[in-house]
Amino acid sequence: MATADDLKFQEFDDAANLLAANPDATTISIDEPVEIPKNQHSRLQEPGREEDDELLGTDDSDKTELLAGQKKSAPFWTFDYYQTFFDVDTYQVLDRIKGSVFPVPGKNFVRLYIRSNPDLYGPFWICATLVFTIAVSGNLSNFFIHLGKPTYHYVPEFRKVSIAATTIYAYAWLVPLALWGFLMWRNSKVMNIVSYSFLEIVCVYGYSLFIYIPTAILWIIPQKVVRWVLMVFSLCLSGSVLVMTFWPAVRDDNRRIAVATVATILLLHALLAVGCLAYFFDAPEVEIPAPIIPAHNGTTVITKSH
Repeated sequence: MATADDLKFQEFDDAANLLAANPDATTISIDEPVEIPKNQHSRLQEPGREEDDELLGTDDSDKTELLAGQKKSAPFWTFDYYQTFFDVDTYQVLDRIKGSVFPVPGKNFVRLYIRSNPDLYGPFWICATLVFTIAVSGNLSNFFIHLGKPTYHYVPEFRKVSIAATTIYAYAWLVPLALWGFLMWRNSKVMNIVSYSFLEIVCVYGYSLFIYIPTAILWIIPQKVVRWVLMVFSLCLSGSVLVMTFWPAVRDDNRRIAVATVATILLLHALLAVGCLAYFFDAPEVEIPAPIIPAHNGTTVITKSH
């Protein structure tokens, strides 16, 4: 049985006695700062790394992913799960719209506006507004171009609404889906690739389309030069948002792959703008058959119209 002396607290010997007993032992003083490993120190001092972290927002990515996981913890078949995708206020939506219309050089759109609370409210209603704006403006443009021609009879083309909806919503969802899959694949190949979430990519594409709403209204002007100048201006603004968002994410990849990725993003974005302008506003004039006027003597007279 242990005695009272054995249960008493035994003070540690001096460091000198410990080192004498075991020369290979190392001691750490509390007053001395912990030395940073060389490889970590070199990473902190690596040029350009701080700029990439600022553009990509890697410092807060882990926290935001955890918060997003807690926020969307409801089962996907419940209404509460989908309600979180529309949990934004008017000021947030307006702030993101301003950021897409007036992009700041060197600033990441996801980092500044989206990452704290990605949403589907803004992209959904921006695409819906753009669909009806393009369809209505295209009909009005066709009406003003042929206004005053005696052989022209205005007929509203409601099919343009369905065509515009299919084109715009397919672009706003399928292209982000393909880009998200590509970034995930490259992330498994290259460690420095930052893969945005699918919801963040949809937000970027949705808000980048807002500039085409006022542009489509101005496309009613029956001047091809004015239309194409407006299209190029809008394409530069919305395209710069996409470039400043996705270029920092792929810049550490292979140079050719990074350039090809950004070029493909801009090419698809340009095809959407050019296709909408060419189909809905610069469609070739359809020749309307001339009316058949019966003559008094029983013969039929066909008049020609140009």
